[in-house]
Order: sequence, then C-alpha cells, then structure tokens
Amino acid sequence: MRRLSGLLLAGALFVLPAFSQGHGVAHAQAAQALTFEGDIALWSIAIKPDKTADFEQVMSRVREALMKSDKPERKQQAAGWKVVKGATPLKDGSVVYTHVIHPVVKGADYTILAILYEANPDPMEQRNLFEQYRAAFSANLGASAGTIAVDLAKQ
Repeated sequence: MRRLSGLLLAGALFVLPAFSQGHGVAHAQAAQALTFEGDIALWSIAIKPDKTADFEQVMSRVREALMKSDKPERKQQAAGWKVVKGATPLKDGSVVYTHVIHPVVKGADYTILAILYEANPDPMEQRNLFEQYRAAFSANLGASAGTIAVDLAKQ
C-alpha cells in the first residue's frame, strides 16, 4: 500500500506539469487529485540545495492561495498544513522537506500545482510557478497517511 501511494504521489507530481503548457486549471481539475486518507499525512520530498528559497516561496504562494480561496476546505487545509525543513541534507546535498498535514481534510486535493493554478488563472503565471517548482524539485521520497495509534500526550 505504501509503495502504491508513493507511485500515485510521484505520478501526480509529474503528470500535473503537463497541463501547465497553456492548458491551465481545466486540465488540473481533470487530473487525479492528491488526497489522503486518515487523520494525519506525512509527505517528504527532496529539494535541490540551491533552490530551497524558491521552494519556500512556492509554498508561501500555496498558503496565500489556500487562504484567499472562497472554498472553506481550502482554509481548513492551510490551518492543518505545515512544512518542516530537514536539519541534515541528503548525501547528494538535497534538502528534505516534510509536509505534515493534521488534520487531513477529507476529500481535499493537496496537489501543489493544482492549488496554485486554481488561484492563478493566468497561463503565464501558471507557467512561471510550474518552472519555479520544477527547477527546485529533486525527488519524491514518499508519503504515508493514517490514524494516530497512540497519543503520548493523552492518557
């Protein structure tokens, strides 16, 4: 199951850019959404070491898009989505960023480019966002979602 979710995640990351070639949101909405099951999701990606500022800028734009959306579920996504920057780089120098999503918004699409394209309908802006994200992205490291089995803060 974990391998399947990793494959689906990798597919979502690389299939979505295909509609950035001037096709925009209509194709984004037709592509498979990145959703998570359970209460919490962890999703780790590697970012090129010289592009961490670009990636963080993209994620700031995601936050902005979520907060400005008219859809209540988008604001819920923003409230429960944090991105943690790893303290130690990988052997190739890439920096691990882990998306910590808690609580997961049931049925909500967490695809970064789809969120950005929804908020930025201009094809040139979409292309710029895609290029910035693509240039920073190094690898998908995996995703896991589920329920909290033991909460050590509670009895």
